[in-house]
Amino acid sequence: MTTPSSSDNPTAGGVPSGPSGVPTLPAQNVAAGATPTVVVGTFPEYAQAQQAVDLLSDNKFPVERTAIIGTDLRLVENVLGRLTVGRAALAGAASGAWFGLFIGLLFGLFSDSNWFAVVLSGLLIGAVWGAIFGAIAHAATGGRRDFASRSSLQAGQYAVTADAEVAEQARQLLVQLNWRASGAQ
Repeated sequence: MTTPSSSDNPTAGGVPSGPSGVPTLPAQNVAAGATPTVVVGTFPEYAQAQQAVDLLSDNKFPVERTAIIGTDLRLVENVLGRLTVGRAALAGAASGAWFGLFIGLLFGLFSDSNWFAVVLSGLLIGAVWGAIFGAIAHAATGGRRDFASRSSLQAGQYAVTADAEVAEQARQLLVQLNWRASGAQ
């Protein structure tokens, strides 16, 4: 068994080329007009990073050359409460009622009978079927997830970046503004 030499393989790094050529990540393609950026400040809260960019804007800095980048991302799931068959049926009834209302409005637009009765019927039928499907779906889990929760993506810190050509100006403005805000002489 022989190993192909680098002269046999025209692609870099041993990656075979596809129909469009050698695959590259967008961040690696600097020639495509991507301007290098420099971190000019890091903040523990998004509001502080937003305030820094706002201060730059107030001082006529070209903020279109900045970005706020959240790093150290983590998924946080807040448990809202216990989920019972009754609560699952109630949630299903609510979503089913919205769907039934939509269908009832559509039927009501093209119906010759009492418009209000058609819409109300659609809402009620949707709520009943939503409750049935909600209860069945919860019962089908077999108790493996008996709680309701809400997920959110949170960053550990926020970096304000600026294009390399204007990064020093942004950094100086932020230091100058922070110095004034602290009350120092």
